[in-house]
Amino acid sequence: MNKPSLRAALETGNIVVAPGIHDMIAAVVSNKIGFDFVYSSGYWGTASAQGIPDAGIATYTEMLDRVETLCRTANASVIADADTGYGGLLNVDHTVRGYERAGAVAIQIEDQEFPKKCGHTPNKRVVPREDMMRKIQVACEAREKKSETLIIARTDARQVEGFDGAIQRGLAYRDAGADIVFVEALESEEEMRRACELIPAPMMANMADGGKTPIRPASELAEIGYALAIFPSMTGLAAAAAVENALKVLKVEGTSASDNIDLFDFSEFNQLIGFQSVWDFEARWAEVEDSGHG
Repeated sequence: MNKPSLRAALETGNIVVAPGIHDMIAAVVSNKIGFDFVYSSGYWGTASAQGIPDAGIATYTEMLDRVETLCRTANASVIADADTGYGGLLNVDHTVRGYERAGAVAIQIEDQEFPKKCGHTPNKRVVPREDMMRKIQVACEAREKKSETLIIARTDARQVEGFDGAIQRGLAYRDAGADIVFVEALESEEEMRRACELIPAPMMANMADGGKTPIRPASELAEIGYALAIFPSMTGLAAAAAVENALKVLKVEGTSASDNIDLFDFSEFNQLIGFQSVWDFEARWAEVEDSGHG
């Protein structure tokens, strides 16, 4: 299956919108709705797979498995969060090669110190600018498909070095070779506009529900100057809210057959998850088996 090219999508000048996909149920539902690109979030991949916070606890191997599974399940192309690259320069090289082989069309690396933290939580620390620039250079060189696999450079310096410091890092990371610049956790629409004006590169907006950055619709983000917008928290928070409601209703009413619970159609979900191919396989080989014993 040929999946969309992120580079080609960016070259159209239309903003790219990628929902965060926190688990494979969300992935098959997103296949039904139809997106060209989806986002594999470190925060939500860690939370859904292991039930732990995004605090540098999950390993490269664990996250690679998550990315590979999403690339296999989603019809869309996957933009993948690779945290800090999971270590030094050799780790970055290994990470980019692994994520690219897994099928990611864009790989995001950030400038936090290890262990990293979610970009919208306190007590972040960043590495020296020059260290991150070398990571970007290594990441760009590690790609096998240099024209198609894009490197996203994220800076978490806004809360550490201020707005101006974050902008200087964004410019430096562009100069180091990053295809897309991601200034994380901007705190107002004015900062978002200024960042897009000051950094002449494709810019990525993080629409993290509940985070520091104002949530704006894609049309407004495009007008502000963004080329790519991710909505990493949406499916995870929506699923958590739906689960909480369903469990509350079950506890009170003692049944799932309630007007107070919205349930996805089970028959349709069987189709989305791929049971039809299992049934077709069984029907085919049952006929062969029957004929063999005839």
